[in-house]
Amino acid sequence: MKLNEMSYTDGARRARKRIGRGHGSGNGKTAGKGNKGQNARSGGGVRLGFEGGQTPLARRLPKRGFTNFNRKEYAIVNVESLNVFEDGTVVTVDMLKEAGLVKKELDGVKILGQGELTKKLTVQANKFSAAATAVIEQAGGKAEVL
Repeated sequence: MKLNEMSYTDGARRARKRIGRGHGSGNGKTAGKGNKGQNARSGGGVRLGFEGGQTPLARRLPKRGFTNFNRKEYAIVNVESLNVFEDGTVVTVDMLKEAGLVKKELDGVKILGQGELTKKLTVQANKFSAAATAVIEQAGGKAEVL
């Protein structure tokens, strides 16, 4: 079998309906739209979510809450996972990415204080929790805000 000899199996491909191309096509005159009415007109039909004049579902349901579009979302790293670095290392956001501790940076990186830190590190991140700063400094390291 050669590539130029290959063909689709019967029924695998279907030609599109060519509407409004005369009586012989079987879809002439009204083009399969029936006689008159809103859906027979050009641009006819109702908009998305229209329920025939009944109050639509989107308006019947109660609205709750608020979405703050200025919200910043930080990638989170716990202090205990920083033990993978060598003693005395300056840990940057790029190093956290390489180590697989951060997948997406989002609006920055925030270090949280869960667990213990056994190494003396200088950590550079966008934000630190108070507990994280305490744990890093207790281990003899530094927490630098970018």
